[in-house]
Amino acid sequence: MTRLEIKVDTATQCLEVHDAGNLQYRYRVSTSRFGNGSQQGSYRTPLGEHVVRAKIGSGLPPGSVFVGRRPTGEVYSPGCAVHEPNRDWILSRILWLSGKELGKNRLGSVDTMRRYIYIHGTAETHLLGQPASIGCIRMANEDVIELFDMIPVGCSVAIF
Repeated sequence: MTRLEIKVDTATQCLEVHDAGNLQYRYRVSTSRFGNGSQQGSYRTPLGEHVVRAKIGSGLPPGSVFVGRRPTGEVYSPGCAVHEPNRDWILSRILWLSGKELGKNRLGSVDTMRRYIYIHGTAETHLLGQPASIGCIRMANEDVIELFDMIPVGCSVAIF
């Protein structure tokens, strides 16, 4: 049986998947351009221990567009960005995170899940490797699909 866990390093902008402590995969990501933090409304990436609470988007085509955690039926294309250039596109898959540390990233005004913090695909792949999101952890679409298919609900996610 595998023991998968995800580690997100906000300093290096890398997400790693470990199996029983051994590095299996490494991906470039983008965390928040506003830095790290858990306060509601801060647009920062929350630190600490989390779990994948829900997986959304199984079987959808790469580039599928989500609004409010629901697929719209659209598939992203460069023309989408022309019509909505400032939109934070949530694409392909969503791994919805929930904090595990009371007062740090769980409950009250610091609750990761209530802040709708996800690991998700992005249209702005040219910004991967640098802080660019508004709180979530962005990945290339093919990478988030691979990660989604690999990990179970309840998978541990450490963000530091």
